[in-house]
Amino acid sequence: MKLSSKNLETRLDTLYDAIVVGGGMGGISAAIYLARYGLKCLIVEKGKGRSFWMQDLRNYVGLDPHTPGRDILKDGTEQAIAWGADHLRGYVEEAIDEGETFAVRVKVGKKDPTGSVFRSKYLIAASGIIDVLPQLDNMQNVYDYAGYTLHVCMICDGFDMWDQKAVLIAGTEGQINAAFVLNWFTPYISVLTHGLCSVSDAMKQKLADHGYPLYEAAIARFLGENHQLSGVELVDGTIVEATTGLVSMGSIYHNQYLKGIQGLEWDGENLITNNMAQTSHPRIFALGDLKQGLNQVSIAVADGTLAATQIWRNIRRASPPRKWEENLLATR
Repeated sequence: MKLSSKNLETRLDTLYDAIVVGGGMGGISAAIYLARYGLKCLIVEKGKGRSFWMQDLRNYVGLDPHTPGRDILKDGTEQAIAWGADHLRGYVEEAIDEGETFAVRVKVGKKDPTGSVFRSKYLIAASGIIDVLPQLDNMQNVYDYAGYTLHVCMICDGFDMWDQKAVLIAGTEGQINAAFVLNWFTPYISVLTHGLCSVSDAMKQKLADHGYPLYEAAIARFLGENHQLSGVELVDGTIVEATTGLVSMGSIYHNQYLKGIQGLEWDGENLITNNMAQTSHPRIFALGDLKQGLNQVSIAVADGTLAATQIWRNIRRASPPRKWEENLLATR
């Protein structure tokens, strides 16, 4: 069922088997499996996550490489609802461990300042991350290229940068080291810091030893047309020629709602999980970008399958078996 502020009160007394925080690739996968296992689940999706911005899903088996992420999300969400999952567009502000249940406070729209509370036996954290992009006065200029020829994932899109003139945009000196991995795909790398960090003499020498120019002035705008990058103009008037680029400026993790829960083990901002995507808290699972491992759609989808299956196993094993009562009555 598709929920909104107009009908969500019909579910406030429902005890869900699982609430899935995040309606990206991993969250949808989990919801589809949960629903097909006959379990009650709710997807809470804030909208416009990382998958939404993928213009082409180039490395997922069986899909046209030009399939945009938003199409997969739309079809997957409709599929989950058709199998019986509930879906709500909202923002999870807090998850409280009540012992045998979780109370999940969700803000729905601007007219819900206190939030609505839903309850579940299990919680699946699939809220993901969002990549940090260079901030310009005209952010539409960034969005015109981000996800097209200005990339954020080398594993996903390194092939599409092969032997092209590339800019690597880094926000810290440590992030500049991505240049020495990107050079597997192309050696024609110019490094831009957007004026965000100072660069040590040692790093400058390392870049010079590889032949990679360093530009420390801030970015004024990206150049090109029809999403095809042709260069980057800096505030000092310098124009750096490039037909592609990689943004290596880190990510923002959507995991704040979990920070008050005791018993979770973290590796930085990533949750530590076992081979079934289960965290150190026995009733919390983490998928995709929120857990340790590769940030890939294929991994997130598999994590959703694993988490939903483990939850079903736990609930099934704790439930009485279903018996064919008519046959039992006939033999008495």
